[in-house]
Amino acid sequence: MKWKKEIWFVWLFILAGQLYAQEIQLLHSGNKVSLRGLSVVNDQVFWASGSKGMVARSTDGGKTIQWMQVPSYGQRDFRDIHAFDSNTAIIMGIAEPAVMLKTSDAGRTWTKVFEDTTKGMFLDALDFQGNNGVVIGDPINDSVYMAISTDGGQHWQKTIPKNNCAVMKNGEAFFASSGSNIQWYGKSAAPKFAYISGGTQSRLFINNQCYALPMLRDKNSTGANALAIIDKLGVIVGGDFAADTISTGNLLCFSTDKPDQFIQPITPPRGYKSSITMLNKKQWLVCGTSGVDITEDGGRNWRFISKTGFHVAKKAAKGKTVYLAGGDGRIAKLSW
Repeated sequence: MKWKKEIWFVWLFILAGQLYAQEIQLLHSGNKVSLRGLSVVNDQVFWASGSKGMVARSTDGGKTIQWMQVPSYGQRDFRDIHAFDSNTAIIMGIAEPAVMLKTSDAGRTWTKVFEDTTKGMFLDALDFQGNNGVVIGDPINDSVYMAISTDGGQHWQKTIPKNNCAVMKNGEAFFASSGSNIQWYGKSAAPKFAYISGGTQSRLFINNQCYALPMLRDKNSTGANALAIIDKLGVIVGGDFAADTISTGNLLCFSTDKPDQFIQPITPPRGYKSSITMLNKKQWLVCGTSGVDITEDGGRNWRFISKTGFHVAKKAAKGKTVYLAGGDGRIAKLSW
């Protein structure tokens, strides 16, 4: 039966080639812009935002990318963006005054839908599920800063989370590294959101409770940076952005049913990670200044696929394509 063994080994070789064929396809680089906001509507439409008031948009899968600087906001840093479709998006300007602007005409004009001039303001991330929106910011007077929208971001109402964890600990805040530290989850009829903190303390806030995270901590540059939830499975990534080659304490998995029970990987991703995107329950991608890693076994083992640094990665809301964005105006696509 030697011939059957030979066929079996050939099949294994072909299968391995398919599994290890992922690569990063660079679509654009060279702009002196740091991109940390990214929103992917479908396989063809994505928006990105970043420093110097810049926004990027494509409707053809990145073959052509339209770059625009928001008028009167050329010195602002738009750390996050949410796109509803090819024409409609909201961008988040982080600091004093904190603002959010919305366009309904593909970026030709922008309308201010939120502003807060409070001293010390620093917005970190926003997220939407349908018309439900939430934005989170660094603590003001030691309390979590948050605002809610129920009409697609047209209007916002500041709120204090209804739990015993609203008061932040000394040295604890949120990272604006990829617009990924807060996420809606659950059924659309009754959506909820979870969020994570970092710094000298690092915690998961979920189901009106908070849980200390067994990640790198105790420095202003350490802790959780990004959160992703699919069904009841959650993943948190981070590390130390000031020492981005350290691979310990940079990833945790949990269940939304048992959020106090964390599972660490057998083989962790390489170095600090600022973003995670989940294609399905088994295949995930993480990125950071340390490069890009993937898993195909639900986070137990990770494989390094690119040394090129990216701040953020997002999968299409309606589709399968994964896009990445980072420093120097870098925009890329994952060939999976």
